[in-house]
Amino acid sequence: MNEQLDDILYAPIEPYDTGTLIAGEGNRLYYEQVGNPDGKPVVFLHGGPGAGVSAWHRRFFDPSVYRVILLDQRGCGRSTPHASEPRADLRHNTTWHLVADLELLRRNLGIARWQVFGGSWGSALALAYAQAHPGAVTELVLRGIFTLRRHELEWFYEGGAASIVPDRWEDFIAPIPILERSRLMQAYHRRLSDPDPAVHVPAAIAWSKWEASNLTLRPDPSLVASMTSPREAVAFARIENHYFLHGGWFEPEQLIAGVDRIRHIPAVIVQGRYDVCTPAMTAWDLHRAWPEADFVMVPDAAHAASEPGIAAALRAATDRFGAASRSTEAETQTALSDADSAR
Repeated sequence: MNEQLDDILYAPIEPYDTGTLIAGEGNRLYYEQVGNPDGKPVVFLHGGPGAGVSAWHRRFFDPSVYRVILLDQRGCGRSTPHASEPRADLRHNTTWHLVADLELLRRNLGIARWQVFGGSWGSALALAYAQAHPGAVTELVLRGIFTLRRHELEWFYEGGAASIVPDRWEDFIAPIPILERSRLMQAYHRRLSDPDPAVHVPAAIAWSKWEASNLTLRPDPSLVASMTSPREAVAFARIENHYFLHGGWFEPEQLIAGVDRIRHIPAVIVQGRYDVCTPAMTAWDLHRAWPEADFVMVPDAAHAASEPGIAAALRAATDRFGAASRSTEAETQTALSDADSAR
C-alpha cells in the first residue's frame, strides 16, 4: 500500500472474529469480521473470481459504523480445497454456488439485511446476488463493472486489448502455439487443467501476469509479483478460466437486463475511465439501464481499487451510506424517546 492510499482509507484493522462456513460439496470457506459488531452490516466481495481477500480490503469502511464481513470465495484464499491442489474439483464452483454461499453466510451470522460491496468479478457477483435476493440488500457499492458478456471476455482474452497493450499481449500469447491462438481461453484451459506442474504453472503465471499488468494505469510491480506466485496464480487462473468459459452461467445480458429487480436499492457505480480489463462500456451500459444509481467515472484511473481516485470514490460511497444509516438510527431513537415521554 502506498502512502497516498494511507491518507484515503481507514487505518489498518484486525478481525474481531474469524470462522469457517461449511458450504457443501466439501467446501470450507474462510470468513472474517472487522469493525463494530453492532454496526451496519456490509459484505465485501473480492474479484477474480479466485483472487481472495487481503487485509487492506478491510479499510474501505468506517470501523466505528460498519460490521464488515469478508470471505474467500470457493477455491481461493484461505478457503479449501484450494484450486491449486490436484484434488480440487471446480464442478461445484459456479456463480450460483457462490450466491447460495452468501445467503448461507448471511443467515448463519444472523444478519437480516446487508450492504453488498463488490469490484470487478465482485461487481458481477454482487449484481447476481442482489437480483436473486433483493430483500436482503440495503445498498450496493460496485466498482469496475464486469458482467461476463461474450464481447467483454473476448476484448480482454481473445485479442481486443492487444490494440492498447501489444507488448503485454505478446507475453500473454507466448505460451500458446500459433495454431491454437484463435481460441485462447480454450487453449489456456487445456494447459491449466493439465496435472503436470511443468505445464499448468507457467500457463497460470502467464494468465495472471496478463491481468495483473493491466489493473493499474501506471505499472505496479508489487501487485504483479503478488499475483504471480505459483500457488495463488494457479488457483486464480484456473477459477477465472473456468468461469469465463461458461460465461459465468449467465444468460446473455442477464445482469443488465435484471436491473428492474434492484432498481429500488440505493447504489453507487465507480468506474475508471482507462480500465483495460473491464472497459467503461459495461459500466456505461449498466448506468444507462439504471440511471437511479449514482455513477462516478474516475478520470485518471484504470481498474484497481488501489488506485487513489477509485479508492477515494469507494470510501466516499461507504461513508455516505454509513452516515445515512446513523441518521436513520438517530431518528428512530428520538421517536422512541418521544413515545416514552408521551406515555
